[in-house]
Amino acid sequence: MVPFSFAGEDMALLEGGALYWPREEALLVADLHLEKASFFARFGQMLPPYDSRETLERVARAIRLSGARRVFTLGDNFHDGDGANRLEPHAAGMLAALTRVVDWVWIGGNHDVGAAPGTMLEELAVGPLVLRHEARAGEARAELSGHFHPKLRIAARGRSVARPCWAASERKLILPAFGALTGGMDVADPAIIAAMQPAKAVHAVLPVRGKLVRVPVWQEAA
Repeated sequence: MVPFSFAGEDMALLEGGALYWPREEALLVADLHLEKASFFARFGQMLPPYDSRETLERVARAIRLSGARRVFTLGDNFHDGDGANRLEPHAAGMLAALTRVVDWVWIGGNHDVGAAPGTMLEELAVGPLVLRHEARAGEARAELSGHFHPKLRIAARGRSVARPCWAASERKLILPAFGALTGGMDVADPAIIAAMQPAKAVHAVLPVRGKLVRVPVWQEAA
């Protein structure tokens, strides 16, 4: 875990895209998109059918690593409204076990029409932060969200590599997608920059070999 400060709160970034908030003993993940493979299979696009297992295993590892006692999911938890009903028994058992051992709160997203088992909230205020699925331009409170799946393209060893990252401004933090079959949007895309407003600057942040890397992607015009 790599220490990271946001809006006056001590936090930590985990490899894979999770965020740990020590004061709340909370793990935050965005855009799990559970049962994405089975959704596409219904339309003839066959993908390996174990994406939900892989994603939930990653959540379990992040819980063990961080010692979290609460989990907040920031929307698009399932890929579609019927996703929870398609969970195969092993993945369903994994999800049931996880929701028993930690206090689990679902924040709904644009894919989550009645999808997740248990209580789902549109947004939630926790301490000084508001948690929601999609960043709201003009929001004055410090905000944690998902939705955009930000990625940073990095040149390494003569080739270009795209890495999931967090999009960070003074008062907004957009988490990368945590699901096994999720794509991404360039962190400097105008849609992300617009969602981050008001801001003086936007950075991509990510852990690399145990250190925090911060890359500027947008600056307010002088």
